[in-house]
Amino acid sequence: MTVRSLFATRFYEGRIEDAALLAEVEASALALSGEDMAGRRWSRDHGYRGYTSYASLNDLPVRDPAFADLKRVLDRHVAAFARECAFDLGGRRLKLDSLWVNVLKPGGTHSGHIHPHSAVSGTAYIAVPPGSGALKLEDPRLPMLMAAPGRTTDAAEDLRPFIYAEPSVGSVFLWESWLRHEVTPNQAKSDRISVSFNYRA
Repeated sequence: MTVRSLFATRFYEGRIEDAALLAEVEASALALSGEDMAGRRWSRDHGYRGYTSYASLNDLPVRDPAFADLKRVLDRHVAAFARECAFDLGGRRLKLDSLWVNVLKPGGTHSGHIHPHSAVSGTAYIAVPPGSGALKLEDPRLPMLMAAPGRTTDAAEDLRPFIYAEPSVGSVFLWESWLRHEVTPNQAKSDRISVSFNYRA
């Protein structure tokens, strides 16, 4: 008997080891959360518990050297992930399309979503207090499983309908942008700070 696993979904876990860079990005993120009035209004109007620059600032690597340095690090991680995914890019590299700050307050969450019009999405974790929430990844086949039975509690990871990736300070998570994901509630007593981004072909 032969049983093969088909149609793999890649998920990349890397690290930023530069503590000084993480500290600079954290300081910049906190400054933005106090100064970016358009971002604060958008966050309030859309029920985002905390602050995000998602809809207000689209030039962070140009605006702030800390984000320019972060982009250079992320470029290397994304290039490694693209190789693992066997993307045929014709000798080119994926390009940063967007990058934004998230300051998630206690009780904050982010419901399930995908990132259209990009190839790779990800998050770099800057401040991660204990209990501040995992990244929940959903099996993309879930809507088509129809009458399939549930999985046993000891099922192999590649058979589970949901995977919870727990970040720590300096974690870099990458996935293909079509993969549905969400952020579980921040149950810590302080803010979780992260930087999310999209890369396109």
